[in-house]
Amino acid sequence: MSNPKDPGASSRAGLLRDATAIVGIAATPFAKHLEPTEAELACQAIVDACADAGVHPSEIDALCSYTMEETEEIEIARNVGCGEVTFFSRIGYGGGAGCGTVGHAAMAVATGQAEVAVAWRSRKRGSGPRPWTNTSSQLRVPGQWTRPFGLLRPVDEIAMLTRRYMHEYGATRDHLANIAIAVRKHANRNPAAIMHDRPMSREDYMDARWVSEPLCLFDNCLETDGALACVVVSAERARDLRQPPVYIHAFAQGLPPEHQTMVNYFCDDPLTGPAWACARRLWANADFGPQDVDVAQIYDAFTPLILLSLEGYGFVERGEAPSFSDGGNLEWPGGALPVNTSGGGLSEAYIHGFNLIAEGVRQMRGTSTSQVDGAETCLVTSGEGVPTSALLLRR
Repeated sequence: MSNPKDPGASSRAGLLRDATAIVGIAATPFAKHLEPTEAELACQAIVDACADAGVHPSEIDALCSYTMEETEEIEIARNVGCGEVTFFSRIGYGGGAGCGTVGHAAMAVATGQAEVAVAWRSRKRGSGPRPWTNTSSQLRVPGQWTRPFGLLRPVDEIAMLTRRYMHEYGATRDHLANIAIAVRKHANRNPAAIMHDRPMSREDYMDARWVSEPLCLFDNCLETDGALACVVVSAERARDLRQPPVYIHAFAQGLPPEHQTMVNYFCDDPLTGPAWACARRLWANADFGPQDVDVAQIYDAFTPLILLSLEGYGFVERGEAPSFSDGGNLEWPGGALPVNTSGGGLSEAYIHGFNLIAEGVRQMRGTSTSQVDGAETCLVTSGEGVPTSALLLRR
């Protein structure tokens, strides 16, 4: 699967394979409203992640985060006490950025640009501004072609794709309920989850109010304040630190031809989104395939994104994800592929998917509240529907 224009592309990508490891993770509490600013929350998560790893913040020399609701590198570096910073990057497209920030951190360390990298996400979407209610801020290309005509929110855009998927493959609301119920069960075991003490039955799901048909309230992620961070170092250094290393086995980003953010209606096949492009590069960079993945943390701003991603990343064939979701296959214990074992964006917290990265690390450490027995490999994905990214983690 190497690039036909460059036969050595795949072998060079292998230089990143297991060369770095995540050695520290941390999260602030998650809530509908937290008093600290986004910058204060980011600093707290970064300092705590360093403490988890056993490194001092003054050792940080690479900073990687998102563009939306940004926290400035200068502000972060000064307030956590970094030394000289020799690498910094920010990735766009909201929920598509999470795994990309960690991948950029890994590349910086693996190529010698830095020795201790941190990636983070801090958001106050629960109590902060809600841009989808402001039409004047939503008229950039491609939003100018859809949002003035009624597709104002991401949920409206994904609802259109979901209806197309249902029409083509016979998916039903019961299949979407399978996803919502599975991740809620995982959240019910996780004391840090917003929905920790709130069980959900299939009847609860079916009775929920519509948000944008065919998507109801429980097909939508939470709106949450909070921050998370992780620390990345070389595999060699990781062996001497406080926590067992979680190796970054492979990393990829994906933006397919003719893509339009969120809507993707202008492609010949609108259901083949960025996950497909990302997956081809990810598996080409890896020593194993989807059949070898023990647990998955799949971006879930909306329930149907998990169906699309299960197909895009090759766990099932096109149109087979709905039936795969039956019989508790996405649940722990007992599922063939436990998904979003902390509760994910639907039931733990929605911090643009970064909590999925932290949960992937916990699974590899063996410390998840829904720990998959003997799990040695984990796929983590960022947003389907936007230019995206993914990680393969291993013990």
